[in-house]
Amino acid sequence: MANVTVTLDDDLLRRARVRAAHAGTSVNAVLREFLESWVGKSSHRAGAVASLLKRSTKATSSRAGKRWTRDELHER
Repeated sequence: MANVTVTLDDDLLRRARVRAAHAGTSVNAVLREFLESWVGKSSHRAGAVASLLKRSTKATSSRAGKRWTRDELHER
């Protein structure tokens, strides 16, 4: 596992440590969870977009020249 050095304002780090302690965790764990979530969402989103684009090229549906009006699209 790699170590990363982050420069923070002293007051910010103090407040982060207090908040982490109240949550029963550490600043290190909070940052790790944030980064895992941030990276995971980004790669998940990219995969979802790629999958959608791939499926759209294989779609067999069509509108057969039909044009809808705004009212038809929003009809309930």
